[in-house]
Amino acid sequence: MASLILGTAGHIDHGKTELVRALTGTDTDRLKEEKERGITIELGFAELTGEGRPHFGVVDVPGHDAFVRAMVAGAAGVDVVLLVVAGDEGVMPQTREHLAIVELLAVPELVVAITKCDTADAEWLDLVEADIEDVLSTTRYADATCVRTSALKGTGLSELIDALSVAAGRVQESDQDDLARLPLDRVFTIQGTGTVGTGTLWSGIIETGANVRVLPENLDARIRSIEVHGRSSERAEAGDRTAVALTGDGGDRERTSRGAVVVTHPGWTPTWMLTTRIQLVADTDWKLEHNQRVHVHHGTTEVLARCVLLERTPLDAGVSGWVQLRLEEPVVARSGDRLVIRAYSPVTTIGGGIIAEPFPLKRNYINAEQRAQLDQLIDGSLRERVKAWVELAGWTGGMEANLPIFVGASPSACRAAVDSIIGSGAMRAGPYLVDDSVIGVAEARVLEAVDVGHSEDPLRVAIPLSRIRAGLPGWAPSELADAIIDSLCRTGTLERAEGGVRRAGFRPELTVNQQETSERLYKLLASDGLAAPFTQDLPDDLLGCKDFWPILRHLESVGRLTLVADGLYVSTDEINGAIELIRSVLAGADGLGPADFRDVLPVSRKHLIPLLNFFDGIGVTIRSTEGRSVPEV
Repeated sequence: MASLILGTAGHIDHGKTELVRALTGTDTDRLKEEKERGITIELGFAELTGEGRPHFGVVDVPGHDAFVRAMVAGAAGVDVVLLVVAGDEGVMPQTREHLAIVELLAVPELVVAITKCDTADAEWLDLVEADIEDVLSTTRYADATCVRTSALKGTGLSELIDALSVAAGRVQESDQDDLARLPLDRVFTIQGTGTVGTGTLWSGIIETGANVRVLPENLDARIRSIEVHGRSSERAEAGDRTAVALTGDGGDRERTSRGAVVVTHPGWTPTWMLTTRIQLVADTDWKLEHNQRVHVHHGTTEVLARCVLLERTPLDAGVSGWVQLRLEEPVVARSGDRLVIRAYSPVTTIGGGIIAEPFPLKRNYINAEQRAQLDQLIDGSLRERVKAWVELAGWTGGMEANLPIFVGASPSACRAAVDSIIGSGAMRAGPYLVDDSVIGVAEARVLEAVDVGHSEDPLRVAIPLSRIRAGLPGWAPSELADAIIDSLCRTGTLERAEGGVRRAGFRPELTVNQQETSERLYKLLASDGLAAPFTQDLPDDLLGCKDFWPILRHLESVGRLTLVADGLYVSTDEINGAIELIRSVLAGADGLGPADFRDVLPVSRKHLIPLLNFFDGIGVTIRSTEGRSVPEV
């Protein structure tokens, strides 16, 4: 059967712990202070299982308003909430706050247990139940089942278990292909075991022996052993109540504490900023104003943050809006995560939200288009979320490997969504995804760079790729220009030549005067064979010709001249002849010095050394500490 997390919620002293004990046989109050004071202070854990029904790991949370931080940490990752309301008191302040937190965290299912029913008469219990129904009527849990119970007498326990099983059947099963993430809600040391962290595995799978990282401290660790629901296991799956024994830096008890997150995928990194859609609870007396300081509860972490209202208007009770949270400490988040915000002072729950961008650009304002894209990141189908994310990335593109974190879906689901928009909404540029709107502008800029290159240097056979890449913004990935060039070559708009690209069909044409200069220049450089003059030694009237360098590069590009060294151009026929001569005379020889080559190539040292360096570069000769060798062909 499915393994799910059941979390309690409700006002202090309404019998949450007693009810869990009656259901599971486990007393979740383990601390001495809890025993002495008779209240839950820290999270407690139990197991509810039985033949033919779901397996629940139970998280019992504190009800006192001073321990809401622990309550939120326990509610994170819960599949079903058991809202406990005492039959002798009814709905109380913490009942309402816990319910608000549960709804803000979007816990899928809720069941209500009216406890201590043996202490109140039926008429009073009818009023309590009506009050509960009224409180739930404006929430997503309006149709929640309500069961009257007594932990002392065992009344209603079987009916409650049946109601929990029905609710569990409606919970969507986790995707085991997802990236692993384990937020820790307790960290402690066990003699002989070392540092142990416990939590609910939010997503993915972890296994014994796996190398992991502990964030946000970015500590390397290895999982020494795993327990799932208190039993030793080789692996844990999403939804499991999990304990991991850690070794390595992440097993340092001084550096790893509650709020740390155990991950396996390298894409998980801490973030200092979140773009979120925040909604204030309907009955709060607070407004959310620009630059307001708040407590942010995310997973098992609580941090302080400043609120940047991206639509400038303060948020009133019950109203939602886009807010960028500038965090004072980093968190480990992904798109789609839920969070709760509480007022800085006095500390009370005022709202919550959903994360759209876990690693956003720093924004102070959003326009209508950006708002629509951010809404799509939260409300859209996976394909629509991927498209919105690519659009928001703009020229910088988005790293496809990290897409599961940016859109909140498993790698396999992301791959399928990306494949569905390639060619009709986005393009792959190396490891990046880039939106079609950027592609259109980039294509225009690439073609403009090619056209300007042809215009400014009409004798150049092709425009260098470096010049074309420079036509795109400096913050665009270099792979984008290459992807655009590949695409334009495939469609026949451009063609590759001489290590660069040109307009399809473009061929340089020399004027009559340029043709005459070209022939004169070639004869001067070819007349002395391998001992061609360096360009600085050419006649002044030739060097002063405005087309000198374009013509020289043209002779090189059409293969008549070869650039041997800076300022030394040699007839390509002479170079090919020298290669054949070296191979015919010296093939297989090694330990050769310049004098050995001088017997084959009758040139001065001034030309010989550049020639030998050139031949080294193209593999005709091989240079080592013992001299040069000429490999057999």
